Amino acid sequence: MKIVISGGGTGGHIYPAITIANQIKSMEPTAEITFVGTEHGLEKNIVPRYGYPLKFITVAGFERHLSVGTMISGMKLLVGLKDARSLLKEIKPDLVIGTGGYVCGPVLFWAAQMGIPTCIQEQNAMPGVTNKILSHFVDIICLGYNEGAQYFSGRARKIFTGNPVRQEILKDEREDGFVKFSLDKAKKTILVFGGSRGARSINNAMLELEKAMAGRTDVQILHATGELDYEKYKAQLAPEAQAAENIKVVPYLHEMPLALSVADLAIARSGAIGLAELLVKGIPAILIPYPYATANHQEFNARAIAKAGAAEVILDKELTGMLLREKVEQLLTKPDTLAAMHTAAQKLSRPEAAKEIAQSALSLVKTK
Repeated sequence: MKIVISGGGTGGHIYPAITIANQIKSMEPTAEITFVGTEHGLEKNIVPRYGYPLKFITVAGFERHLSVGTMISGMKLLVGLKDARSLLKEIKPDLVIGTGGYVCGPVLFWAAQMGIPTCIQEQNAMPGVTNKILSHFVDIICLGYNEGAQYFSGRARKIFTGNPVRQEILKDEREDGFVKFSLDKAKKTILVFGGSRGARSINNAMLELEKAMAGRTDVQILHATGELDYEKYKAQLAPEAQAAENIKVVPYLHEMPLALSVADLAIARSGAIGLAELLVKGIPAILIPYPYATANHQEFNARAIAKAGAAEVILDKELTGMLLREKVEQLLTKPDTLAAMHTAAQKLSRPEAAKEIAQSALSLVKTK
């Protein structure tokens, strides 16, 4: 069986694709899986690390206003359509899966036109433009959020699967996590992260929270600032917080599965895959959506989680150190509320999402 998986640009599209590919390989060990991306996306560096072949096409995203850049993108799209058609003719796949990003457009469009079974996985509660267009051509859409279904008007069959979570996230590594980060298992642990590059607005608010929490005997903080802001943040951090054993500030969390295993409360952005990982671990969260995400999809994600009772939301424009401190203090003094949020998160989680997506996609080939 030959399978093409297309998804790129950001880790939010690439890592779900890799998780789905790994799941398919566990179910169909002889499957030949080829990734398709662009030379300018993160996939160029990420995909080869997982041992999958990667092919490139030329395509670029559109600006949301008429400009020279829009015209250049249009020309690249025409080239991308030609590249995608040639690539599909060369590989002759039995199945094509898309996980988002503008690179999916030409690949999934031509696959559908050529009669190849097609499936897209939409991670967000507010779908991207490319996937909305593709819904008129592909066979199946696997939804990360039920709320996303209303935005697809195409012919594709919609299946709610949830978002795929890496296998290592599902492991119980709490004891190892305390050891790895030199944390005290008797204290409540607050995990703070803003995505792979960090989040400056969250870091600014954390300066006040960590100053207030320094030396507390009941709570500890594990905070990833992002590598770009780490040195500046450390210089701004109050001396008492710098010296406190219960405040751990790091540039990046390479062992995120271990960090999630020890968290009792998270302060984070609301990217779809990060949220899926929080939910599957049952971690209550204070979510601060990235305000410049395409179509404001992070706020839609966060609102869906909050509606289910698993999180509270603070908009980036409203975020201050004082407000964040108040929210955290309130939750720490209400163990029943944290317990209810934990239960709501677990109910909302979909630990079998990768398996369901793989089964749904493979069923297209087996019933062809």
